[in-house]
Amino acid sequence: MWTQITEHISQTTGEIFQIEKQRSVSGGCINQGYCLIGKKINYFVKINHASQVEMFAAEALGLKEMSATQTIRVPQPICWGMVERSSYIVLEWLEFSQASNQSWEEMGRKLAKMHAHPGDKRFGWERNNTIGSTPQVNTWTENWADFFADHRIGFQLKLAKRKGGSFGDYTQIVEKIRHLLREIKPQSSLVHGDLWSGNVAVTEAGEPVILDPATYYGDREVDLAMTELFGGFPAAFYRGYNEVFPLAEGYKKRKIIYNLYHILNHFNLFGGGYGSQANFMIQEILIF
Repeated sequence: MWTQITEHISQTTGEIFQIEKQRSVSGGCINQGYCLIGKKINYFVKINHASQVEMFAAEALGLKEMSATQTIRVPQPICWGMVERSSYIVLEWLEFSQASNQSWEEMGRKLAKMHAHPGDKRFGWERNNTIGSTPQVNTWTENWADFFADHRIGFQLKLAKRKGGSFGDYTQIVEKIRHLLREIKPQSSLVHGDLWSGNVAVTEAGEPVILDPATYYGDREVDLAMTELFGGFPAAFYRGYNEVFPLAEGYKKRKIIYNLYHILNHFNLFGGGYGSQANFMIQEILIF
């Protein structure tokens, strides 16, 4: 397997790459991760089942699209594909370090610049991708309320029903969210899509990095909302963000709607107490 991957790296970069050694590193929740150490350069490789090759292709394209905004650093994708019974993606190797308040502020400013970067006026993306290992539907849609109600909350509720989840009346929930989001007219921003603390880092030089995206064009607030889940980000991050692109009135209510998507997804992936948390959020939304 490693011979084919190193050959692919060499073909893509135009420079012969040979592995001097390799070591296992974290590859996220669903992948195996490796650092391939060469004489002059290292690479990060994620491995999964062969069936996940499209997930890696979508990740590479998402990273390229974020990189093209020239606003915030992402690991550069080198190559991806299938070998034997596995799929893989090879990424630029970055050395990470502890984040300071200054680097958190800069991360907020740079994310805000990415969100403000001119892009598509519709909502969705050129292809479907994944949120964790769950399929994420990105069908282009003219209206944000319809996109989020149908392709985010509606899709997750249908998956949850198949898994035995009980979250009340499907139509009532989806139509309530559609109604609430019709009251706003957000610009279409390129969003990371899965922006929790495990998907951000800072290089040894103090440069902020975002990684492992679930990219699409949506309301920028979906990224901000998720930063408040699973431990949250430091206050310095929000100071930096609001310097560049202040949040609009009503965000505190909308973040519950946006984070319901991730809690439903966690129920579909892991079960457990996420079901109770999702039901609590749904009851809050229904009385807005």
